[in-house]
Amino acid sequence: MRAARPTRRLGVLGTMVWDTIHAREGRQVAVEEWGGIAYALSAAVAALPPDWEVVPLVKVGRDLSEPALRFMRELPRVDVETGVRWVPEPNNRVELRYVDRDRRTERLSGGVPPWLWTELAPALRSCDALYVNFISGFELTLDTARSLRSGFEGPTYADLHSLFLGVGSGGLRVPQELPSWGAWLRCFDAVQMNEAEFDLLGRSWGDPWRLAAEVVGPELKLIAVTLGERGAAWVSGPSFEADPFAWPRTRHAVGVTGASSSGGRPLDEASVVGD
Repeated sequence: MRAARPTRRLGVLGTMVWDTIHAREGRQVAVEEWGGIAYALSAAVAALPPDWEVVPLVKVGRDLSEPALRFMRELPRVDVETGVRWVPEPNNRVELRYVDRDRRTERLSGGVPPWLWTELAPALRSCDALYVNFISGFELTLDTARSLRSGFEGPTYADLHSLFLGVGSGGLRVPQELPSWGAWLRCFDAVQMNEAEFDLLGRSWGDPWRLAAEVVGPELKLIAVTLGERGAAWVSGPSFEADPFAWPRTRHAVGVTGASSSGGRPLDEASVVGD
């Protein structure tokens, strides 16, 4: 009996990264493995209901095309035909050196080019929702993100991550404030960042939580902040709806009256309820 065709498709946009990891968990020998969007692809396959399919939207350097394709093809319910593009540039490689459990240095070499909207739009036509993870920070330009906002009708969720990282000498990734942060935030229905990135976002305001309460609304509905072992916190706009498929309805609205909401969840509670 033929399996039923998946009824919904999640686009997962990011960068496949070949990691070389030093001193993780005290190990003396370096570990090499796929990182970057590979984690998100595996997590999406594990978390999504059985009637969903995952569509990777990734550019892969030809130097690592075969192992990247092999990795993605080993994941169930992953369509590698629609949105995987091979490019002549060397693939992203990152050297991670852990100082301790929570601190590390990161050096980038190689790098695939960002998506153009003319490249991305055809691959998105079959997607019902989109998750963007800025693994390198160069996946999309702001202009392409704006085109994505106006051209894709499904809900969008973005982990802004490496938009807060510049590239210094020798490829060293260094924290930076996000230029044009307001324009970036308006490109997505919901965004996620960690606590250090959130502090960078709110530096010009002095209080990132005050900034978050001001910017959520009809366009950006939700800001989620991961807090490590302390769990996560969030700020949502007035009349926030938890169903992502309700999010596109308020895009481009003039305003929604009411106060923003905020909350948090400890890590142990989140693990119990399966978040």
